[in-house]
Amino acid sequence: MFVQEVTVKNKAGLHARPATFFIQKANEYKSTIWVEKDERKVNAKSLLGILSLGIVGDVQIKIIADGSDEKDAVEGLTALVESGFAD
Repeated sequence: MFVQEVTVKNKAGLHARPATFFIQKANEYKSTIWVEKDERKVNAKSLLGILSLGIVGDVQIKIIADGSDEKDAVEGLTALVESGFAD
């Protein structure tokens, strides 16, 4: 299992468009991936799950992965979040 905390930089947070980009990126990996906010953990490959967390800008989340490419998955998704989804 590999875990990393990241701060969501874009002001709007993970609304529909960035959440879709996040899920598409998560689906590139074989590992099981979760996003955790305030002790609520959801499947990172689920749009409804991600949206249900209500992630806004300047909030810290944890990206957690377990599987054969867990480190690559967490690092790739962290980089995407840190980029601000090019907003």
